[in-house]
Amino acid sequence: MPRLPHPAPEDLRRDLLPLRGRTALVTGASRRAGIGHAVARRLAAYGASVYLHHHVPHDSAMPWGADRPEDVTASVLAAVGDPEARVLAGPGDLSEPSAPAELITTAATALGGRLDILVANHALSGSDGDLDTIDAAMLDAHWAVDTRSVLLLVQAYARHRAGLPPRTPGGRVVMMTSGQDIAGGMPGEIAYALQKGALASITRSLATTLAEHAITVNTVNPGPVDTDYATGETYEAVAARFPAGRWGMPDDPARLIAWLATDEADWITGEVVNSEGGFRR
Repeated sequence: MPRLPHPAPEDLRRDLLPLRGRTALVTGASRRAGIGHAVARRLAAYGASVYLHHHVPHDSAMPWGADRPEDVTASVLAAVGDPEARVLAGPGDLSEPSAPAELITTAATALGGRLDILVANHALSGSDGDLDTIDAAMLDAHWAVDTRSVLLLVQAYARHRAGLPPRTPGGRVVMMTSGQDIAGGMPGEIAYALQKGALASITRSLATTLAEHAITVNTVNPGPVDTDYATGETYEAVAARFPAGRWGMPDDPARLIAWLATDEADWITGEVVNSEGGFRR
């Protein structure tokens, strides 16, 4: 095989809209304080058309409450870099076995028939405990949302991409893990840690499976991110463990995820990437 030449000078100049013409589905993009919303804004700013998945009943049951989907959509629309790009949104309860495949079809159809980027950001909050308090219902609930639905999304996405011309560029999958394998683990959230660990473990296998279709697969651990769930002394104690003296903000992992979606990250696949700002555990 001949060696590839060095890139031409014009190829080295960064495109201000590196995702122009690409399409993306971001799951769990239902709160303006969340990582999903930040990722969607970055992808839109880079030129992509974006479909926002939300499940309002989940957030409504949490202490932080839910945003109106139209408000989240408007915020992402305000960041759009390509005037021809679109931002759309729709609901989905991904604990339902049929929902992941339906969501891929819905998003691809809404975005013009092709889906390039899948960011599986959603997760189940609450319904968890330590080793002494977890039960079968907790484990099953986290399995259904945090792991099973992600794998079914990737499966449906891969089948969709298989129907496109061979090696269509732009195929990207980004999953989310949570630092459960780093020092200390997550002993108070056994069900969540178990399922997020499964995604980290399957990353390499999925990347190998989808390489022939020119799809990269990577998983990001965003570290502690301020999504409005911690306050008071807890908040200050966590902030002090970052060298920068602050929590991660949603746009911190969003910048990494958006870069992984560009052609600049074409050579990065099968990796679990920590984006923790030097957090000292």
